[in-house]
Amino acid sequence: MPEFQAPVGTRDVLPPESARWERLIALFAGRVGRAGYGLVVSPMFEDVGVFERVGQATDVVRKEMYDFEDKGGRRIALRPEGTASVVRAWVQHRPTLPFKAWYAAPSFRYERPQAGRYRQHHQLGVEALGSDDSDLDVEVIALAWGLYRDVGLTRVRLLLNSLGDAKCRPGYLDALRSYLHEHRDELCDEHKTRIDENPLRILDCKRESCVRVTADAPRMLDYLCDECAAHFSRVRDGLADLGIPFELEPRLVRGLDYYTRTTFEFQAPALESAQNGIGGGGRYDGLAEQLGGPATPGIGFGIGIERVLLACDAEGTFPTPSSVVDVFVVDVTGAAALRLVDELRAAGVRADRAFDGRSMKAQLRLADRSGARLAVIVGEQEAADGTVTLRDLRERGENQETIPRGDLIDRVRKVLDQ
Repeated sequence: MPEFQAPVGTRDVLPPESARWERLIALFAGRVGRAGYGLVVSPMFEDVGVFERVGQATDVVRKEMYDFEDKGGRRIALRPEGTASVVRAWVQHRPTLPFKAWYAAPSFRYERPQAGRYRQHHQLGVEALGSDDSDLDVEVIALAWGLYRDVGLTRVRLLLNSLGDAKCRPGYLDALRSYLHEHRDELCDEHKTRIDENPLRILDCKRESCVRVTADAPRMLDYLCDECAAHFSRVRDGLADLGIPFELEPRLVRGLDYYTRTTFEFQAPALESAQNGIGGGGRYDGLAEQLGGPATPGIGFGIGIERVLLACDAEGTFPTPSSVVDVFVVDVTGAAALRLVDELRAAGVRADRAFDGRSMKAQLRLADRSGARLAVIVGEQEAADGTVTLRDLRERGENQETIPRGDLIDRVRKVLDQ
């Protein structure tokens, strides 16, 4: 066993598996880019206050956040989620509203490692600031829904709820606390003492005792003020207009305290687990104020890359590419490979070659192991005739042809397009 290995709760992603990550991020970037979202790259660490202000009573901050004192005596936290960092960046730099951003970034949480959940995990996300229009909620949800369709997922559930706002939520919290106090002895040990501190978290508890108690708890949907009720109704109508199915889930509160009004979560039943979430988010109309900015509505989501790919594996879709190259150049003259590989790459073809003056046999073995579809072979005869031999590495029998050197690019494209 090697002396040094990846830390517990992390993993190395190597080719060709990493090519699937590239494809997923490219699909996401293309989809959200067409909707006017621009890339934001924010620091992996922030002043710990950025995250404490948005969820001090949550497990993400209390138990899971990596925080430490740096050499300058500053309290620093590794980013546990993407939204707070993007909103902090907007508050600091104040780009023009509406501000529509996307990111692809690692996040860090100290939790028990399990399938698809790591202490360093990776998220795709969008954040849209500057509008409280319900149509923006629908747009954001539709972007995530579209990505799942892009990768071939067909078994995705969209759970939907509203958490109201500062006007109607206090009355609901009073009713919820009263109900939970009546059933305090039936709750799990952790939440018996957290009723007054953060009753919404109890709705999110997956332990059987809390699930049983909260099944009959008061619902936020029954306490919505007229404005929140109308907003949520328009969100539901907009999703229906786009043909996006959803299920109302009154206990859906998400994991952080900043959510208001629309909250949503995507689940993949193919994972056959209580931990089958593959993304989610919601509206956070007071977050910019908490981080020192002006009152600015916002909504966004985060999608776990590892979780999505796990769901793809469960459904048998979006497979890992069999190779990272399409063409392997085999050159025994020592004079052709450099130019051929450069020309193929310039034409947009993924191409590689052998080095170190290997024999024809050794180069062909490397070509087979590369997973390339085609081998371009240049021997002494081909070099003298101005030709190349094109061999299909996936076919048996008569699987090669000799063509003029100048026809190579067109012929390769034709074969790869078949």
